[in-house]
Amino acid sequence: MATSLDKVIYTARAHTTGGREGSSRTDDGLLDIKLSPPKAMGGAGNATNPEQLFAAGYSACFMGALKHVAGMKKVAVPADASIDAEVDIGPIPAGFGIAARLTVSLPGMDRAVAQDLLDTAHQVCPYSNATRGNIDVTIALAA
Repeated sequence: MATSLDKVIYTARAHTTGGREGSSRTDDGLLDIKLSPPKAMGGAGNATNPEQLFAAGYSACFMGALKHVAGMKKVAVPADASIDAEVDIGPIPAGFGIAARLTVSLPGMDRAVAQDLLDTAHQVCPYSNATRGNIDVTIALAA
């Protein structure tokens, strides 16, 4: 069962033409990109692709969720915190699917505290909530 929003805070709008071999532009013009399939998928690989955009969006959103829960728990997120995101695409029985991996680096933070932040952020992050039960997602604390 889908979860409905209690209230809409913001709506992102983008106009895309040409699909994977096209372009996409947001209504405010802040994002205006060309799209191209990666070489691994038979494309030229000379522009970004939906999987890269998803990796960037998920990692940025997850960092926001991490900072949010850290604030609630009165824990400081290291200034040099970072997230490396990987998004795979491949065939599934009904067409194509994706899988995502986030590796979170919280230098100098106690590992137990850091893991608690990751676990809690994964419960509140909109991307995590959208993907939960739909695709394979791995969120790990960097070594």
